[in-house]
Amino acid sequence: MKAYSIALIPGDGIGKDVTGAAWEVLQAAAKLDGFVLEGTNFPWSCAYYQETGAMMPPDGVETLRRFDAILLGAVGWPAEVPDSVSLHGLLLPIRKQFNQYANIRPHRLLPGVQGPLRSKGFDILCIRENTEGEYSGAGGRVHSGTQHEVAVETAIFTRTGVERILRFGFEQARKRSKKLASVTKSNAQRHSMVFWDEVTREVAKDYPDVEVSHYHVDAIAARMVMAPESLDVIVASNLFGDILTDLGAAIQGGLGYAPSANINPDRNAPSMFEPVHGSAPDIAHLGIANPIAAIWSGAMMLEHLGERNAAAEIMAAVEIVTSQGIGTSAGKDPTKAITQAVLAELS
Repeated sequence: MKAYSIALIPGDGIGKDVTGAAWEVLQAAAKLDGFVLEGTNFPWSCAYYQETGAMMPPDGVETLRRFDAILLGAVGWPAEVPDSVSLHGLLLPIRKQFNQYANIRPHRLLPGVQGPLRSKGFDILCIRENTEGEYSGAGGRVHSGTQHEVAVETAIFTRTGVERILRFGFEQARKRSKKLASVTKSNAQRHSMVFWDEVTREVAKDYPDVEVSHYHVDAIAARMVMAPESLDVIVASNLFGDILTDLGAAIQGGLGYAPSANINPDRNAPSMFEPVHGSAPDIAHLGIANPIAAIWSGAMMLEHLGERNAAAEIMAAVEIVTSQGIGTSAGKDPTKAITQAVLAELS
């Protein structure tokens, strides 16, 4: 029987609840399809930081390297630990050290979920560059605390980084409707974004079967609201992709339905899967967090591992549950009730 080793990092707040829910569903799907998921829990979180002074141990990344995949809940507790500390202390090191350069976020309305738009026919796959660009961390501050203080944040775009995320996007477009939208702001950012546009045109020559559109980020943000059904695969930089995928989560009904995958396409290190809703301190420990984004992220993990049938079964169960009105309104159904409904459909 095939077995997969999974690192579980529930993290903070509702991350613990939704990770537990997703793990129950994943275990049920594994049993149904005849494979084994072996999970190892890691307590790395803001609480761990307060105890130890670090978000994870010095050998944390190397510890994770032996796993087949990582399932993350949520990280962050801004009232006690600055987001810049939690992000740069855990998530970004994992993404960069494991070369998880493709962040994938699907955006579509699940049956029974009411989004804010009248349109219900969209199916967008947003692909975000995940290891460089505006989140490279290059820069610094001088003359701190004085009126002459200067802060510099330098975005770094490499030809390797831009080309590989674009090629990944083109490959995804080939599997779907053969339409790709490349996002920049080259009218204002005349170096990095003009460079991105140039690389896009070069790479497009190798994919003559894919229709390529070029958008400024503000224009595509408007299109995602006004005509989301006209979009399919979107490829964007780290910052632009981050913003656009939160917009995508909004039009699909909210962050409770927004999964994500941090993929290492070369498969020489584990990939990481996580819902994008954050730790939600305001509802933590109330038992009302929507676990669907985490369950969907788990399904993406199974698909990445090659267990496509189990992934499809999970998503079919989720769609039946939401079509019945379960988990379709924030706070209406407890986390446990949504989870049990999905488990019932799986069984």
